[in-house]
Amino acid sequence: MPRGPTRDKRRTYKSKDQKGFPLSSKDKGIPKHTLEGKSDLSGSSEEEGSEGVVQADFVFFDPKPDDFHGVKILLQTYLDDTQWDLSGFVDLILAQTTVGTVVKMEGDDDDTPFSIVTALNLGRYKDHKCIKELKEFLLKVCQEKDVIRDLRLLMGEQAHDVGLLVSQRVVNLPPQLLPPLHDALFDEVSWATEDEPTAELRNSFRFKCYLLVSKIYKKNNRNLIRRSGSDGGDGIVYIKPEDENFHKLSLWSFSFPMHAQQVETQEASNIVVCFFWF
Repeated sequence: MPRGPTRDKRRTYKSKDQKGFPLSSKDKGIPKHTLEGKSDLSGSSEEEGSEGVVQADFVFFDPKPDDFHGVKILLQTYLDDTQWDLSGFVDLILAQTTVGTVVKMEGDDDDTPFSIVTALNLGRYKDHKCIKELKEFLLKVCQEKDVIRDLRLLMGEQAHDVGLLVSQRVVNLPPQLLPPLHDALFDEVSWATEDEPTAELRNSFRFKCYLLVSKIYKKNNRNLIRRSGSDGGDGIVYIKPEDENFHKLSLWSFSFPMHAQQVETQEASNIVVCFFWF
């Protein structure tokens, strides 16, 4: 059921009653048609080959249990090569349908997720094995005294104020999907503070800050430490361009070398952890 009047399709990617509209890279944001699902927003990926152009439309959906294997693949190196309860982590993400989006290709028989975006309250899920192991891992790999003090506080006393921003996708996801995809997330967080059935659930989405774990490449293996107002670090290659924006927003960050999927180049794989207000 619609929640209110439909907004201008050409200027608004997401509204409370109509979460989005199909887009083509050819029409530059002008809607073509409406699709069913969590969101009607589609992006188009065009790939030139010997026989012409292939176009694929992507659609936003609520997470569901059937997405388990696809989302698990997207997150398989989320905490590098450490052994942890990744299956439990994926279950948490898929069980939280109020806030979270899975991006799929329209008409894909395999129903493969190409992206997952969500925000999990570290306090709400603190007793789950996967969240305990995630906290232990981050505290273990953080070697900076100033940062680890703040990190321990955020994961302990202030955990109920912290949203773990999980944003994983295939590298070649159409870039025009990214702004509305993240707008959708923060809209859902805002709506959840009003629409969830209990005060406890509504409060669990009143995030004061976010923690992001993501992958970057660096031209050397020195730890990257950044405080607000300081240089973002030379030689950083952001695998996902949107992570650069989050990194710039962060109050502090740290990085550590990855062991999984090392590339035989002068660039070393790292995981960067960013803390920011939004």
